Amino acid sequence: YPPFNNLEADGTLTGFDIDIAKALCAEMNADCEFVTQDWDGIIPALQAGKFDAIIASMSITDERKEKVDFTNKYYNTPPAIVAPKDTDIQGVTKEDLAGKVIGVQGSTTHSNYAEATYTDSDVKLYPTADEYKLDLVNGRLDAVNDDIIVLKEFLGTPEGDCCKVVGTITPDPAIHGEGAGIAIRKGETELAEKFNKAIEAIRANGTYKEINDKYFDFDAYGG
Repeated sequence: YPPFNNLEADGTLTGFDIDIAKALCAEMNADCEFVTQDWDGIIPALQAGKFDAIIASMSITDERKEKVDFTNKYYNTPPAIVAPKDTDIQGVTKEDLAGKVIGVQGSTTHSNYAEATYTDSDVKLYPTADEYKLDLVNGRLDAVNDDIIVLKEFLGTPEGDCCKVVGTITPDPAIHGEGAGIAIRKGETELAEKFNKAIEAIRANGTYKEINDKYFDFDAYGG
């Protein structure tokens, strides 16, 4: 899910989430081990004790709060719609996308939003962002819906040259939540507090800005 997290060919993990996680671990004087996990099974794996925290662009939502606890947010960026450059789609409303085929990664706040909002469209769910990008490039989709940062990263690649941002979507707090936080097992308040203090510390000491500026030309922390 670049630029937030990516598994390189040599097996190393890179991205904004990874750099933030490393900075938080350093701030907490914790020896952290990184584990990769398919998105669909990520919360059950946390609950089963496969790892202790999820730092993977997971939006803080009421639905997820029933299963896990969250830290405070560590970033909050808006969703967007991207379509081919020659599209006739003019905006991001239900009416603008009526009759269109929209691709989105399943089991995400974006798929929840797309299915709730674009009821006059054909919303197709994909296991990963890479798969909807492939279908968009190959003309099988009219548009895709995801985080603006993920989509801008895609538009900066040779494959993404096909397409453009149609517009950003005003986040719906009831669906999109209040930003991305770190998910931990229910009741682990001490760990949550450690993470929250570390997030505050890296925001204050310039480490967050240093990481942020490596990836973005604006403050991803949001308002």
